[in-house]
Amino acid sequence: MSAAAIHAAGVRKVYPGARALTALDGISLDIRPGEFVSILGPSGCGKSTFLRCVAGLETITEGDLRVDDRPVTGPPDHVGMVFQRDALLEWRTIERNILLPIEFAGKAVQGYRSALAQLLALTGLSEFGDRYPRELSGGMRQRAAICRALIDQPSLLLMDEPFGALDALTRDQMNVELQRIWLETRHTVMFVTHGIAEAVFLADRVVVFSPRPGRIADIIEVDLPRPRRLAVRETAQFGAYTGRIRDLFHEMGLINEEPSAVNEEMAA
Repeated sequence: MSAAAIHAAGVRKVYPGARALTALDGISLDIRPGEFVSILGPSGCGKSTFLRCVAGLETITEGDLRVDDRPVTGPPDHVGMVFQRDALLEWRTIERNILLPIEFAGKAVQGYRSALAQLLALTGLSEFGDRYPRELSGGMRQRAAICRALIDQPSLLLMDEPFGALDALTRDQMNVELQRIWLETRHTVMFVTHGIAEAVFLADRVVVFSPRPGRIADIIEVDLPRPRRLAVRETAQFGAYTGRIRDLFHEMGLINEEPSAVNEEMAA
């Protein structure tokens, strides 16, 4: 009996067609209950595909994929999802957006009023429950999207580049906010990102994917005390983690700091 919240063994995902596309190849990974894991890699490496497989939105081609020791054959129970776009419904208030999953599940909304109030307080949105999405900033909208994902008390939170569309300052603040929420709730989190610093700042472990077909190039344990402040990014220990990941990307040919022949001609 596996104790893992997410268990993947030899997971392969192939999109069929005249020119079959292998998105994932041999992904083996266990994510522990209550762990925060960042999935990091270049565009097109299959990290979002892996998340969608865990969410039951894609079917795997080969291997074993389990959530709470149950094979993933469709969307698992007790899973919340947050995407890059908040997907809030503009004609519904923030409260009614957050309660949408409860309505979809056919549950009594009234029984979730206390949980709603707690989530709004936790995310600093208590004064904005009766506002509409257009009245909120991008960061506040994403907080509302996180509330919506948490309203039914999921044990697993899947996040697919949730802060990718935000400006740098708002993204930093959302990293701090997400860490604070996670420290209070201790959900298992799988967080997909392109950002090296973001991955290290948030995670207990960073799983680095190779270019397509996605394979696990490295798994890095992040031993930094919590709660983490943004200033931790200026420390030598943090730099060692991000440097190790950049070295991996150099080895994969994803980062090239050598001057190109064109640039050399222009300089001459």
